[in-house]
Amino acid sequence: MRLLVAGATAPLQGELIIPPSKYHAHRALMLAALAEGESTIADRTDARHVAFTVQALRGLGVEISTSGRQWKVSGAGGFSPRQDEVSVGSSGTTLYFLLGLAALGDRPVTIIGQRYFRRRPIGPLLRALQRLGVHLEYEGQTLPVKVHPGRPRGGHVRIDGTLSQWISGLLMLAPFATEEETRIEVVGELNERPYIELTVEMMRDFGLEVEVGEDWRHFTVAPNQRAKAREGYLLPPDIGSAAFGLAACALHPSKVVFRSSVPIHGHPEASVLTELQGVGVPMQFAADGLSITMDHDGTPPVAGKLDCRDIPDMVPILSTLASRARGRTVLSHVSHVRLKESDRVTSMLQLRKMGARVEFDGNDMEFEGVDRLHGAELSSFNDHRVLMALAVAGSTASGVTELSYPHAYRISYPEFADHMNAIGIPIAVSAHVPTTPGELT
Repeated sequence: MRLLVAGATAPLQGELIIPPSKYHAHRALMLAALAEGESTIADRTDARHVAFTVQALRGLGVEISTSGRQWKVSGAGGFSPRQDEVSVGSSGTTLYFLLGLAALGDRPVTIIGQRYFRRRPIGPLLRALQRLGVHLEYEGQTLPVKVHPGRPRGGHVRIDGTLSQWISGLLMLAPFATEEETRIEVVGELNERPYIELTVEMMRDFGLEVEVGEDWRHFTVAPNQRAKAREGYLLPPDIGSAAFGLAACALHPSKVVFRSSVPIHGHPEASVLTELQGVGVPMQFAADGLSITMDHDGTPPVAGKLDCRDIPDMVPILSTLASRARGRTVLSHVSHVRLKESDRVTSMLQLRKMGARVEFDGNDMEFEGVDRLHGAELSSFNDHRVLMALAVAGSTASGVTELSYPHAYRISYPEFADHMNAIGIPIAVSAHVPTTPGELT
């Protein structure tokens, strides 16, 4: 089976509802599970990665139920695992956060994941957790990892700043230390700072105190804290998901409105909206913050230099935009995106097969925009963001683009295929490759 994408033949038009943020959902579910009492989280998401967090928390003994569009979480301040093994599926956030938090249980549990998850880098996090007093058993610094019960003692720990999830995983565990305050020091380059800011903000929302240095490299967390349950915690819209539709509209004549029931702000990837405006993507924001309107003549964006250090998940779709931008575009500080669901640099260099002109020097991707792409047979590497970004590229190409792992988008944006078809981009999952693009429309 393949995801087949044909070029749009008419202006894009319609209205789309921006799905809720999975970044907030992961953190809200875990913090609610650690609180004593019942929390409700509104406007829940059906993203598969978030489902892995729900499944893993249930495996750790947390009562989570659904009612309409909300979750109800009954927290007990710790865990009572129901099984010997708990799977994190293919969710990096679930993995990095629960490796430490599982120590708050009352019996040992082994953290496992999908087979290819053995490639995910966890060595620095494992060593940092052990320095805080967490008892772990593992071989080769990969999954599976057996986590023994016992709250951390606290203390001083250093962690590399390559991936924000390592830092967030330590921060989430630190308030539950029993002996001394936890001091976390970030060494090396600090990537993905907005995601760390989100972790700290949400910890405070659930009553946990964190002191942060001005440079966001030093964190102090008091021990023996208790999280507080929250009623009606509302998830904001997911800008990272909206970016795919916005990018599609930037490459086609379009008149599309993106709507949300919650003001569009407070998301770790919100800066991408400013970046898009800076290269000429004509977005109009409603005064109440509840919608973005794209009314565009189809002229590709202008070239520019976009710093991707803080927005690594945007590299795939920014690559698609850069492949068509007018002139030379540089996506800088992208080396750490090679540690995501796939090596996203290598994955997006496949744009060359579609006629794009792109080079990578080990740190930056450099594009010379082309007037037209052509359809090609490509791999998504089962990476949701790569699949969706290459699908948007296919919507601007001649012929049909074929993508492997056609359902990967369900990991983060289950509505993606329906949304693209709704605004006029022909997408279908099929084993049959059409002889003409028109067969998809």
